Amino acid sequence: MNKTLTIPVILIVLAMNQATPVFTQVKDQELPKLQNPFSASYIRENLAKSKPQMIFNEQILTGLKGRIKTDPVIGNLYQAIRLSAFAILEKPVIKRVQTSNAILDISRELLRRVNMLGLVYLVEGDKTILDRINQEVLATSRFTDWNPPVYLDVAEICMAISLALDWTLDDLPESTIKEAKKALIEKGIYPSWEEYGGNKDNIWWINHYNNWNQVCNGGMIAASIAIAGDDPELAAKTIRRSLDGLPNVLSSYMPEGIYPESPMYWDYGTSYTVLTLSMLETAFGSDFGHKSYPGFMQSATYKYMTSNLPSGWYYNFADCADKPEVDGNIIIAWFAVQTGKRMFYDREKFLTPAKDIRLSYLTGAAMAWLSQYKETSGEKPPANWVGKGKTPIAVFSGEGENSDYYFAAKGGCGAVSHGNMDAGSFIFELSGVRWSIDPGIQSYMIGEEGFDLWRQCQDCQRWELLTKNNLGHSTITVDGKRHIVDGYALIKEQRTGKNPAVTFDLSPTFKGQLKSAFRKFTRDSERSLLIEDEIKPDETTKEVTWQLITQADVKIVADGAILKQDGKKLKLTNISHPGIRFTVVSLDPPPHKLDKQIDGLKRIEFRIPVDLRGKNTNIAISMRLNE
Repeated sequence: MNKTLTIPVILIVLAMNQATPVFTQVKDQELPKLQNPFSASYIRENLAKSKPQMIFNEQILTGLKGRIKTDPVIGNLYQAIRLSAFAILEKPVIKRVQTSNAILDISRELLRRVNMLGLVYLVEGDKTILDRINQEVLATSRFTDWNPPVYLDVAEICMAISLALDWTLDDLPESTIKEAKKALIEKGIYPSWEEYGGNKDNIWWINHYNNWNQVCNGGMIAASIAIAGDDPELAAKTIRRSLDGLPNVLSSYMPEGIYPESPMYWDYGTSYTVLTLSMLETAFGSDFGHKSYPGFMQSATYKYMTSNLPSGWYYNFADCADKPEVDGNIIIAWFAVQTGKRMFYDREKFLTPAKDIRLSYLTGAAMAWLSQYKETSGEKPPANWVGKGKTPIAVFSGEGENSDYYFAAKGGCGAVSHGNMDAGSFIFELSGVRWSIDPGIQSYMIGEEGFDLWRQCQDCQRWELLTKNNLGHSTITVDGKRHIVDGYALIKEQRTGKNPAVTFDLSPTFKGQLKSAFRKFTRDSERSLLIEDEIKPDETTKEVTWQLITQADVKIVADGAILKQDGKKLKLTNISHPGIRFTVVSLDPPPHKLDKQIDGLKRIEFRIPVDLRGKNTNIAISMRLNE
């Protein structure tokens, strides 16, 4: 779909400039808390005495070594990791190279190297591997700094160095261990504390609601465990601070597991939550309430329902790539271990030949839980699923002969982390074609051109982009205006059964533009979708535009349009207003010079003028496959 460069998953998100969401499930003071017994004496009494103590322990490591020999999946993944580890030996040792204002490519590469090299050392004890880990740790410890203005850099380096120290079982030279721990304190933990000279503008993430909270607090917990034996007081207060701050982002999963930043960012944020709780379990024998946090375990279903589409794409709302970049999801596999559910374990993709498989940079750590998987449930994913929360989502999927059916729609608003003005938008796949698309992620690098991509006020630059504003999504628009950035669209009602339906209350999205707006989606057959809008204009409303974003070829006909793509046809029928013809607006090339280029992109639309309000304020459109 997209010919532009795929952007790495996390990159530089200046989230501190984003609007604070107005939607809350519970008041801040009522947020469920994590257990937090941390003190210096607690660490002295409870920290595991032998290594490995972070993600792996003796028991998990012994189990892994056994399953490498007996389990085809574990054996295949280990061979892939091993190939990757020995390939690293042919590359130069890591160097501090800054791109724009970040070194995230470097910190991410270091974490990948530690995952591959460290896992092989845990299993084989190869001195050549140990020597290379030593070089990587020393080189990174001697960086001038770990770039605290972008604390993701610091956090990922802290995670990497901490795992390197732990997984080498104290076999690194004593001088290296001493230097690395000093760097963890002075370049990792200290910059996160104002009392130790940290800049308060760099540590906004401590109690924030987006993925930076998970990543940065996770990195601080890793570093604290690594230095706990030397400075239990610093370790205790840093872990205590993180466990107090993490509920602010864990609450994003409430009440039913939807991660509002998109399924791709679920991978990133949730990966650090899983790493963090795994470290806490192996180091202290408890996850301190992570797994029982409301909505967290349910989020695996959300991830599955938005990532396992017939096309192989994501449901790519918000800042989300079109497709996964790795083979097999190692983070959702953690949930497979916890639940025993087969649907969360990508066995087929994990068995991609070792020389060809695209590994996650965290696969080394993931081997700790992958090696513990035991299937106890063949439960199938739900055909129809609705999740509520900050970004409510509904999914209708097909079964059996009609398994190529997939529909997903969303509510929410633009004023969430990575959010867009796309409430009421939907994607629709049928017969192997994505007929209604979401334009997905926008290159973050446009910020280098002086474009303010991250602030989310009503009139901010972000909304000039087609990927961000409502004109680039399959929703409705009033008088050509933007959606209200903080107007949350929530689910009003839903219906299950053979012909499921869901209704979103879009009224807050159009505050000051309409009296009310409700959008209902119904799977009225296994080959069709019905979209109904119930709209009440106010005295200022002049025109309502219904729009569909597609890459299909379009032929306008008397009562609608025929869409053609990949040898298939879909009929778009204007049931409510057959006298008003659709028009096609080409979005290739896109309207803004910084817009993402998407081949063949177009908007099919029809406009209802104000003088028709008294005749019919409802819109009904059918999308049906022509077979």
